[in-house]
Amino acid sequence: MTELLQRIAAEARNGTLSVDTEAYTEARRDPTEPVLLGSGDLTASVGFFGRDPGRREVETGEPFVGKGGQLVRGALYRAAGGTGQPTLEESIAAGQRVFWGNTVPFKPVGNKAWPVAVKRRFLPFIRELLVEQWQGHDLITLGNQAFEWFGLAEPSLRPILREFWGREDRYEGSLEISLAGKRIRLHPLPHPSPLNATWHRQFPRLLDARLHELSWPE
Repeated sequence: MTELLQRIAAEARNGTLSVDTEAYTEARRDPTEPVLLGSGDLTASVGFFGRDPGRREVETGEPFVGKGGQLVRGALYRAAGGTGQPTLEESIAAGQRVFWGNTVPFKPVGNKAWPVAVKRRFLPFIRELLVEQWQGHDLITLGNQAFEWFGLAEPSLRPILREFWGREDRYEGSLEISLAGKRIRLHPLPHPSPLNATWHRQFPRLLDARLHELSWPE
């Protein structure tokens, strides 16, 4: 894993990458240091896959600890027997039992998604992470950007992904794909950001259903 992080950092230094330099400066972190797995588990059967880290993730070096990510970690905390709203330390501890990943492990400026060209730059590393390093097969994707990334990684999947995304039950159904020969089951959910007004209130219920379906924690 350390060697993969080093290669990602080298790619970030190779050419222009318009990260949110203000966020990295305030956090006193190297803007070429990827926010990737954090304290997650490469042997976990269940993983989460999102778009990119935010300011809070840059500060802590942990993925999924912003407002949206805390919804995810809070659900894990309660599913594992916790009560009430977890502290940051408790939510990070709960997240040690799953795998974490993002399409691009660097914070963009503002709340804008990275352009396709940037996603392509880091795609080989993220694919290696998912296929060769993570040992699980059940991946909960958060938002359309994370789900559609698999069509970027495997162009032959694009019509299959598009058809599935058009289903009314896409947040209850699952889709099995092959990524570089590895079987992965995608379990899409809406993005948990508070800005996602359409789905934000429904997100906890949908995630609880996913965790129950996947028998997490085992």
